Amino acid sequence: MSLNDEEKKMVIAYRLDKANKTLYEAQKVIELGLWATAANRLYYAVYYAVSSLLIAKGLNAKTHEGIIRMFNMHFINTGKIDMELGRQYNRLFTMRITGDYGDCFDLQETDVKPLVEPASQLITKVISLVHQEIQ
Repeated sequence: MSLNDEEKKMVIAYRLDKANKTLYEAQKVIELGLWATAANRLYYAVYYAVSSLLIAKGLNAKTHEGIIRMFNMHFINTGKIDMELGRQYNRLFTMRITGDYGDCFDLQETDVKPLVEPASQLITKVISLVHQEIQ
């Protein structure tokens, strides 16, 4: 994605806003006990935040796996983000795939609820790093 500085800032702001709204959606569907939907929304909330961080850093990935790989390489492996939070992002990705595409498998409260707080923490940390990158 080739963006000028102003376009970059607009896309980053949009994705961070989308991350926060999607996290809110996750919390609402959790109240309804919709565990696969909640896992999907948690994953996408983190995905939007992480993708904004990669854009802020000038990195480009075309797939979900590519975004995870670049995030791990530039932020987890370098210690900018705690390794455990990185693991939670990977777990959310796996859970989202399972919930969206897995036949004969239903996610449960015990699968999803423990990931809410780490997802929220990761989004908060990513937002902080984005602000450092774009200053």
